[in-house]
Amino acid sequence: MTDLNDLRLFVEVVEQGSYTAAARTLGLQTSKLSRRVRALEEELGVRLLNRTSRSLSLTEIGRRFHQHCVALVAESRAARDIVDQTRSQPQGTLRISCPVGMLSSGITAIIAQYLQDNPQVQVLIDATNRRVDVVEEGLDFAIRVRLPPLENTDLAVRQLGLSAQVLVASPKLVARHTTPASLASLESWPTLAMASNSERFTWHLVDAEGKTASLTHQPRLATDDLASLRIAALNGVGVAVLPRELVDADLRAGLLLHLLPDLTTAPGLIHAIFPSRRGMVPAVRQLLDALVAGFEALNQKR
Repeated sequence: MTDLNDLRLFVEVVEQGSYTAAARTLGLQTSKLSRRVRALEEELGVRLLNRTSRSLSLTEIGRRFHQHCVALVAESRAARDIVDQTRSQPQGTLRISCPVGMLSSGITAIIAQYLQDNPQVQVLIDATNRRVDVVEEGLDFAIRVRLPPLENTDLAVRQLGLSAQVLVASPKLVARHTTPASLASLESWPTLAMASNSERFTWHLVDAEGKTASLTHQPRLATDDLASLRIAALNGVGVAVLPRELVDADLRAGLLLHLLPDLTTAPGLIHAIFPSRRGMVPAVRQLLDALVAGFEALNQKR
């Protein structure tokens, strides 16, 4: 297969009108440049250039060949320009994955602001609770929440923030019960929970001193969709353990009440996983930076 670099050298010789001038432009030795063009002619089995001691001209087949080579070199430069532009400023299409519930906890607002600041970027979000394969599915990164320590992986990982869960219930549900003094006192309350394959539902919370409290319960609603659990909690269906960032606005508005505020779950790590740090384009890097800054701002509001 013909070396495309040889085509570029051939075009430069023709454009400069001599091997000497082309070699000076390319930063090559004249003898080496001449050998490369001769090797190209031998490979093709035709003479592309007429050479004399004083002049250089194209043969007829060389003229026609040169036209196509010019087009190839121009396309190559255009392709390189696209890469250079993408590396210099945020632009292009980003494909990411995020759990459904996380989108309602501030991530959508952070991404919306990022898009306002970077009008040449398009973000495609796969909102799913399933475990995605960022490499096989061609994703720039996937957002996950896991309890530490994180599992070993060949992928690159960047921590975005922390996610602790709190006990919440609607005011009308609280009004129907005695104010709880401990986690055990919620045993008679209706509850909501994340789905469990074992169909055994237990809350594990810790206090400020690190002491653990647990409650096994049978929820009225169990689902792997945090947004649905939040809606059920707002409607007074039951008490729920939900990410603080998901219910912050509801707590401030009085739509939900924070029960047993001394108790919380061990914080999960909100993190992004991506194929590699090498060759990361500005659009991806700056979106990750925006998410880190966004979660820091959310924490400062609490």
